[in-house]
Amino acid sequence: MQQQISVITLGIEAIERSRDFYTRGFGWKPVFENDEIVFYQMNGFVLGTFLKTALETDMGRSGLMQPGAFSLAHNLAREEDVEPLMRQLANSGGRILRPADKPPHGGFRGYVADPDDHAWEIAWNPFWQIDASGHVTFGL
Repeated sequence: MQQQISVITLGIEAIERSRDFYTRGFGWKPVFENDEIVFYQMNGFVLGTFLKTALETDMGRSGLMQPGAFSLAHNLAREEDVEPLMRQLANSGGRILRPADKPPHGGFRGYVADPDDHAWEIAWNPFWQIDASGHVTFGL
């Protein structure tokens, strides 16, 4: 079986509030949107932000809870880009969970929550390579 992820979908409460965070904060452009969902073409997969009530209906589940025990990560090619992006995300409806600092294992990272409390790690890792398409290669 091929190791790949096609789509990650986040349950959200409000389309406009979420779109502002991802378009103004990260500067991403939707590839599709309607009254329930916004899709962003990423580097090799699609990120969806789906109204939580519609996602529950789509999944046939109810009572989806937030926040979850996970974080998404956005790695940057330069250490000096971490804090400015975190500030931009906070100014676009996000909330800083942990200011950027140097973890014991190296690099530089902090955490920001989107308007629906999904945690994003904003990081620079000196051992990971990021190509021009944004693909990250794990390395130590």
